Amino acid sequence: MSLPPPPPPPGPQGTPPPPTGAPSMPPPPAGAPVPPPPTGAPVVATPQVARLVEGGDVMVEATGLTKSFGDVVAVSDVTFQIGRGITAILGPNGAGKSTLFRMLCGLTPPSRGTITVLGKSARRDRDVRGRIGLAPQQDALFDRLSAHDFVTFTALTHGVPDAEREARAALAQVELDADDPKPVGSFSKGMRQRAKLAAALVNDPDVLVLDEPLTGLDPVQRQRMIALFNRLAEQGKCLLVSSHVLDEVARLGSNVLVIAQGRLAAAGDYRTLRDQMDDRPHRIRIGTDRPKELGAVLIHRGLAEGVTVDATGVSADTGDVDALGRAVAPLAVEFGAQLNEFTPLDDDLESVFRYLVERRR
Repeated sequence: MSLPPPPPPPGPQGTPPPPTGAPSMPPPPAGAPVPPPPTGAPVVATPQVARLVEGGDVMVEATGLTKSFGDVVAVSDVTFQIGRGITAILGPNGAGKSTLFRMLCGLTPPSRGTITVLGKSARRDRDVRGRIGLAPQQDALFDRLSAHDFVTFTALTHGVPDAEREARAALAQVELDADDPKPVGSFSKGMRQRAKLAAALVNDPDVLVLDEPLTGLDPVQRQRMIALFNRLAEQGKCLLVSSHVLDEVARLGSNVLVIAQGRLAAAGDYRTLRDQMDDRPHRIRIGTDRPKELGAVLIHRGLAEGVTVDATGVSADTGDVDALGRAVAPLAVEFGAQLNEFTPLDDDLESVFRYLVERRR
């Protein structure tokens, strides 16, 4: 005996389904406007894709990714594609960076949308989880274990062959002594960070997720870790590195995703992002021995929207850096002024980040 077919799904907002066999509405004629959805029905917008892939494969992809905790929306409708190399995930504390990483690694499901690693969901696919390395922001280690035992244990959970040998190799990459018997609970903050990085590297992952990995490192350790990240990127790995320390990110690379209040504020090369800020002029520092005369003529000839003059030069606000650059040397010759500096004052990552975050508020 065959089972009866299941009833059709309910309509929007719990409205009853149409009766079986009821005639369907004819499609609208070509070119006719599409009617709006019924009141209360969801309107789905196609998100703009932030694509950070320079040839090669898409390693990580999110589409309409959203995560809510009750009434709090931690990540809202984020869409991007990321390829090999280093991508910095920038945002103030509480912006949603760690929640994004947890969804990427399969540790928590999205409320809506999808996120895949190498084309698969890490939450549902065990094999792809084995190709991800995670160094979480949380400082949670097995404090009674030595660094070697801790990283070996991590290798065993991934099913890494010859786990002890690979643990030694991973510890060597972060410059920790595999023969040090001290428990990681007695380590300094910087040493604990490096132990977490070793655990993330031990399974030789294709995708590395590093949540504030440089926190607690001294300047020398930080420089060495950045060099390590760049070597891993040159090997074809995909590194997602979160930080709120802008100087660190500028040294890691230029590709950034900026997260503000759970939303994707911007993506791309941060220098290109600055060039796209058409609603705010660039600020240029011009060093000269005749700042008052030069400042006045820049205003008079429409090369600057505003100037600030001090004893050693002019800070000029301009909407056209190229025009200002072409004009300033002939002007100096015309007025007998000496030039010793022409430097963008806001072409750095900090100014881009501050602008984008403030625009979201």
